[in-house]
Amino acid sequence: MTETEGFSVTVSILTPVRNGAEVVGRAIRSVQAQTMTDWEMILVDDGSEDDTVAQILALAADDPRVHLLRHETGAGAAAARNSALAAARGRYVAFLDADDAWAADKLALQLALMAKTGAGLCYTGFTRISGTGAHVVEVPATVTRAQLLRGNVICCSSAMYDRALLGSVPMPDMKLRQDYALWLTLLDRLPQAVGLSQSLVQLHVTPGSLSSNRLRASWATWQMHRGYFGVGPLRAAYYVAAHLYRRLRRG
Repeated sequence: MTETEGFSVTVSILTPVRNGAEVVGRAIRSVQAQTMTDWEMILVDDGSEDDTVAQILALAADDPRVHLLRHETGAGAAAARNSALAAARGRYVAFLDADDAWAADKLALQLALMAKTGAGLCYTGFTRISGTGAHVVEVPATVTRAQLLRGNVICCSSAMYDRALLGSVPMPDMKLRQDYALWLTLLDRLPQAVGLSQSLVQLHVTPGSLSSNRLRASWATWQMHRGYFGVGPLRAAYYVAAHLYRRLRRG
């Protein structure tokens, strides 16, 4: 992969983190283990009150590709990702949450697929890890906006988009579903996104987290459709029901 005019690295990885001292090292090490080495990782500490900053600085000390930005007070995951995006120098923007991790060939495989297909948005399968065990989630080879409206198949920590095609597109500033809203926004400009079926992401689910509560997540999906996209109530209800059905089937 060669440099593109206007970009100084191939991939910028955006990672928000708040009170993640026990997990952020796993995420950073999984990036440092990538077989594709032309990347920068921009971590944004969102007002942590633990040793998160010290953990990041220790792993970044010998790796100039790892960068730390800081919010003095918590502004939320969307704002943290957008701060990282503003500092990004890469053609491709990838997302990795601080409690997740990548397979070593994740970036290389996605870049190869995007180069082959010309796609502007790419995602992968993932393994959902919780207190009840690990569950591999496969994904379709392609997804259109119309299909994504009926259920989000794009795991945030698997996604990557091409700024040469799409420009820098920030995440909507919402507490939940900001990533889903971003994929729908990007697919307004693309015929489809492409996916790799194999699991290239470890998605760690914390009991009691915002995204692990299905009722709260369904309400957030409703609010996204109604408030952000201006969808009518009946159609929004249909999308929420379809989304919940897909989640229940997926497990």
